[in-house]
Amino acid sequence: MSFSPGKFLHDVRTEAERVTWPTRRATFVTTGAVLAMAGMASVFFFVVDQLIGLGVRQLFGLGG
Repeated sequence: MSFSPGKFLHDVRTEAERVTWPTRRATFVTTGAVLAMAGMASVFFFVVDQLIGLGVRQLFGLGG
């Protein structure tokens, strides 16, 4: 099995021509969805953490 840099570059160029890039709108929509989900997850885990902390403090009488 041999390696041909010329064939490799030709194959890379051929594959690069097949790539379809998302539109600007699709990129913004997807980015907004990711940011919204990250925000909702952070709020959810914050609330769960606070509830668990409250339960531990009530159960063991620790903390303030």
